[in-house]
Amino acid sequence: MIRILGTPRRLCDGLTRRDLLHIGGLGAFGVALSDLFGLAKLSAASGARPSGFGKAKSCILLYKYGSPSQHETFDPKPDAPAEIQGEMRAIATRVPGIRICEHLPRIAKIMNRLTVVRSLTHPYPLHGTVYAMSGIPEVDVKIESKPRDPRQWPFIGSIVDYVEDQRNRGRLPDMPRNIALPFRLGARTEIPPLAGPYGTWLGSRYDPIFTEFTAAGVRPAPAVGAFVCADPYLSIRPTDRITLGSDAAAPEGMDSARVDVRRSLLRQFDRARAWLEADERVEAFSQQQRLAFSLLTTGNVHRALDLAREPLAVRENYGMNLFGQSTLAARRLIEAGCKFVTVFFDAFGRNTGGWDTHDNHFPRLKNFLLPVFDQTYAALILDLEARGLLDETLVLCLSEHGRTPRLESSRHGAGRDHWSRAYCQVYAGAGMGQGNLVGRTDAIAGDVTSTPLSPKDILATAFYLLGIDPHTNIQDRTGQPMPIVGNGSVRPELLG
Repeated sequence: MIRILGTPRRLCDGLTRRDLLHIGGLGAFGVALSDLFGLAKLSAASGARPSGFGKAKSCILLYKYGSPSQHETFDPKPDAPAEIQGEMRAIATRVPGIRICEHLPRIAKIMNRLTVVRSLTHPYPLHGTVYAMSGIPEVDVKIESKPRDPRQWPFIGSIVDYVEDQRNRGRLPDMPRNIALPFRLGARTEIPPLAGPYGTWLGSRYDPIFTEFTAAGVRPAPAVGAFVCADPYLSIRPTDRITLGSDAAAPEGMDSARVDVRRSLLRQFDRARAWLEADERVEAFSQQQRLAFSLLTTGNVHRALDLAREPLAVRENYGMNLFGQSTLAARRLIEAGCKFVTVFFDAFGRNTGGWDTHDNHFPRLKNFLLPVFDQTYAALILDLEARGLLDETLVLCLSEHGRTPRLESSRHGAGRDHWSRAYCQVYAGAGMGQGNLVGRTDAIAGDVTSTPLSPKDILATAFYLLGIDPHTNIQDRTGQPMPIVGNGSVRPELLG
């Protein structure tokens, strides 16, 4: 029950002490305040572990919604016909024998720190974000836009949060363990938010804490079909802010009046923080109330998201755009103690935006997507390394699939459609190999010819590096044990 009125003992801003001690029903930031200990038990298979287990203290997941082309990123085919190769060329990297797209020059210079996989493959050429981010064994179009569909499986970051919660039972984290930026996946498109980054049958308390960003872009991005907008992923102002918005994680079904009440409470909590931290009755809170109190009143998250604390030169090095500034915020959150941070390079304005380049493929890649990703990704890796964090921070880049080998040249700016039989990803840090190339494809990057990897293998390897046995089972909502990565397995080819 949330009490707002009805008692005269008020603070100067109108919030009473009794009201503060009746926040048991407050689910701000996606934290459900039901019994913290009434959770499913973990069961893990035992066995010998090769080196690298648990090397990652934290993880930054960069998710490129819409899915980049393998040809114009990490598997160019310079000897292929024009209708396959397209108009972009391959360049050498710091690692002999590894060539990548010419519009990734900064990444080419740090290739000796990275692992590139060219042989990812699965049977679902659709925007199965949940398939890329969870152990779910199959996916379809309908499930993509239903985050609460009972068939969904928990997000990798939610499982990390859950396992850490079990390991640290009775002790609250200094920082939330699972945060996602800059807003809910799909929240700025014409369709409902997309499935994938949710706790599903673990409970909504294990959803990521979603930040909010409401500013408009500064410059128009290359068109998506006939649609043109000022996309913040291309450019924002230094004064634009990523914030913790109380409505960003409001439970489903909550009306606008209740959201307004929670937003008002958060503002009052900020003003009353000093009094709260000094009041001894806070110690009498139950575990779940203390968890909510901790997340509502701590300044750690707010400080980490305050990018004005960073030198302007550092901000500009990451890129003065939404992806760059979100990624810088992710580094700051990791430094502040967050375990798992996700940054979405999402579509904006139209669901067919982002990396979903069915048309205007080359203008969007050359003048927007590739330069932004190249600058930000290279800046992150070098910044983590300079701060002594790369060896303990796993950096994953995920997407749903690749794109068709053959160009659809009849479309404006040409285009590539969905393709999941062969695609690329890049990883770094915390036990991943350095200067490492895994897998090969045929002459047109259409099929894998060696070392096929499933997205579930990537998740299994990530769990392994984060110190979680990938054979762990967690009970679903019916009490059945479910493997956290489905049929995925740790792939030693990825490890350093």
